[in-house]
Amino acid sequence: MALRDTASLLAGLLVLFHTWGAWAVVEVNMEDKVEVLQGQTARITCIFTSDDGIGATTMEWHYVINSRQKQRIYHQSSLMTVVDQSTPYTDRISVNVTGASKEIVLTISNVQVGDEVEFVCLITTLTDGIGEGRTKLRVFEAPNPPTIESVRTGISVNERHPSKIGVCEVKNGYPKPNITWYRNLTPLRNIPDELNVLSRVTRESSGLYSVTSELSMKVVKEDEDADFYCEVTFFLPGATSMTETTRINITVHYPATSVNIWIESPKGKIKEGDRIELHCRGNGNPLSSIFSIKRPKEDEGKEKSIMVLDDVTRLDSGVYVCTSMDVDTFEGISSNTTVFVNYLDSAVVTPQGTIEVAQGEELKATCNALSSLPTETVWLKDGEEVSKGNTLIVKNATFDTAGAYVCVVTVPEIEGMESSSTLHAYVKGRPEITEKDSTEIESYEKTVDLSCRARGFPVPEIIWTTSDEKQVHNEASQTKTEDHVVSELTVKVASDMTAVCRATNEYGADTLTFNIKAITHTTTPASTTTTFTTNSYTTESNGVIIAVIIICILLLAILGSVLYFLYKKGKICGRSGKQDLTKEKSNKDNIVVEMKSDNTEEAILLGVNGEKQPPSDQGGEYLNVQK
Repeated sequence: MALRDTASLLAGLLVLFHTWGAWAVVEVNMEDKVEVLQGQTARITCIFTSDDGIGATTMEWHYVINSRQKQRIYHQSSLMTVVDQSTPYTDRISVNVTGASKEIVLTISNVQVGDEVEFVCLITTLTDGIGEGRTKLRVFEAPNPPTIESVRTGISVNERHPSKIGVCEVKNGYPKPNITWYRNLTPLRNIPDELNVLSRVTRESSGLYSVTSELSMKVVKEDEDADFYCEVTFFLPGATSMTETTRINITVHYPATSVNIWIESPKGKIKEGDRIELHCRGNGNPLSSIFSIKRPKEDEGKEKSIMVLDDVTRLDSGVYVCTSMDVDTFEGISSNTTVFVNYLDSAVVTPQGTIEVAQGEELKATCNALSSLPTETVWLKDGEEVSKGNTLIVKNATFDTAGAYVCVVTVPEIEGMESSSTLHAYVKGRPEITEKDSTEIESYEKTVDLSCRARGFPVPEIIWTTSDEKQVHNEASQTKTEDHVVSELTVKVASDMTAVCRATNEYGADTLTFNIKAITHTTTPASTTTTFTTNSYTTESNGVIIAVIIICILLLAILGSVLYFLYKKGKICGRSGKQDLTKEKSNKDNIVVEMKSDNTEEAILLGVNGEKQPPSDQGGEYLNVQK
């Protein structure tokens, strides 16, 4: 009976506690959301307040399937701890309970985008009743770098509807990335019938999002130089990130609004004989217009954007017109440029061709050339400048004044633009023989060549005469130039003579006399023995040597005679002088003097008595005294 009463009392207390619990609420605190990158670990904390201890508390974790249904994944009471099976989190969760702070931490490993649900922490106590808290798990995945692709064809400004510009794409992001188009630095928004941005979102099998955005718009000419790109915005835990694509450009087709024609070459001023290249171009794109360039005084132009004119003259000067005809609208626009071909006429010298002046008179000539630009004039003679200006004046003309004068007219502003003309000047006067040197001639040969050069105008005639023949030599050769004559004559030389060159014209004469001295060769018979040897002497030198040798031989003969006389008288060699003069002379007593030279006319052998010795007794090139 007592036990029954005790049990009834306990049951009453429990009913009382539950009655009180209906009025008490367990306070549960949780974060609104927990953010984590896909593949990482999420920690969801549940903190509750209750007077009951942990042992009197039941804790459960649920995730929300939909607004009316949730699924328990974890249960813990004083008697047991259970991880519910067959849930997406069975193998990936763990729970850590701290009794002192009454904090429960749910840990989810390898979080995936499918885990982005709401998690519920449910607390049940004996005295305070039931309380719950909720936390939204947010999962993030950064997308791949975005890509952009432009259209490859040109876009016409005349299109009636927006044309496709390009496509941007970003893949595998979570949550869904956002794409914004930019033109230069300006974001683009939809404008009816003008600009349209169409986006398509794809949910991949992995749960990630891929976004494709296509831009279409009506283009204007200025869009040709514009930069188009996409900005991609995506979310990360606690932050918003952004990245941009590369820039693209589009090709815009538009008709020309202006056309330009210019001279491509030559640069600078044009002169006759140049090659001109004219270019014509419009500012449209593409260059689909039909260009035609019309020359001055022509009704129709040639359908080309480049015109080449070779070897132009002043007649090619004028206004050249370029016309551009658009192939789509058949509208034409024109532009023009003026071409001026500078010219320099041939130089004209007055008097023309030749001029004749007398010696001592003044030589005067003028030179002019018609030109479109200022000119300069110089006069040249033999390649050297002799005067500046249009007028040439040479006072007191001489034969040196004669010659070719070249008038050169140039245009300083244009290199290579020049003209020239030549004036031949002749100075009239008495002939003048030049090169009067070498009129004294010594000749060893039988003939001698003579040359005579004379100048004058009219060109002189040369006549040769010689003293030996006393006649005119018609066989002389003559070579004439405009104001010079050269005559050459070969004369025979047998003796001393003179040759006279006489140059004459209508104004007088000039002569030149050549004195020719004939020199003969003197030779001596060869000999085997030579006292003096010379390599090269003239005839006069040979004569002197012979005279010297003869004198020396005579002196030696006299000396020999004196010595022999003294010997006979006994004045020398210890003799008394009374020797027998009739004694037969011995060869040893002979004194022989011998002189020999290859260059002498004669060899002389003398004995002590003045007798000639035969050639066989010659002793050679020396003085020999024998006893």
